[in-house]
Amino acid sequence: MRALLIDDDAELCTMMQEFFVQSGHTLDTAFDGRSGLKRVLEESFDVVLLDVMLPAINGFSVLQQIRRSKAVPVIMLTARIHRDDKIAGLNKGADDYLTKPFDPEELMARIGAVLRRVTVSPRGEPVRRFNSVEINVPSREVRMAGQIMDLTALEFDILELLTRQVGRPVSREEISQSLLGRAVSPYDRALDVHVSHLRDKLGRSLIRTVRGVGYVFAAEQQS
Repeated sequence: MRALLIDDDAELCTMMQEFFVQSGHTLDTAFDGRSGLKRVLEESFDVVLLDVMLPAINGFSVLQQIRRSKAVPVIMLTARIHRDDKIAGLNKGADDYLTKPFDPEELMARIGAVLRRVTVSPRGEPVRRFNSVEINVPSREVRMAGQIMDLTALEFDILELLTRQVGRPVSREEISQSLLGRAVSPYDRALDVHVSHLRDKLGRSLIRTVRGVGYVFAAEQQS
């Protein structure tokens, strides 16, 4: 794995580089938003670790510009603990977030969960069809009324999981454990933000909330 850490904390960058090397991976670093964005756009990384508070360009702005041209997974790192700051990152396309200070082992687990989502797909499965929605699982492509939908990696995986069990409510805990690799807390709204984005793109009637449980894909599958 080759990762890029964009953070102006030189001591943290050095510590994380040593940890990545010991884990058998490569970690490149950039110390401000402008140089970090340049590297993301010009080079190839498996994952980007992006601090919110950066010189030159802040992390939210960097993320927005990355998302205009790259689908690389991005995990936000933030010293801010306010829920609105975390949701802002998710709204701009982050795959996950981690609050500083963090345990390097937890960061690696978060990275592993993100990479499993974008690299592992069932093979040989036919296209799933639901009214105007078509889901090609092997190619990770979703079409609605024939038009390709622009979904993030996590949005696709939520949709794939829900349509795997059409008509059955899937709990927030099951989705979080399966796709994020962690238990969901009562105050963690990350999953809800991603589901809301998915509803906005596909139509809110397709994915329904089952109060106190989770979500259900409500359309009928076609043969």
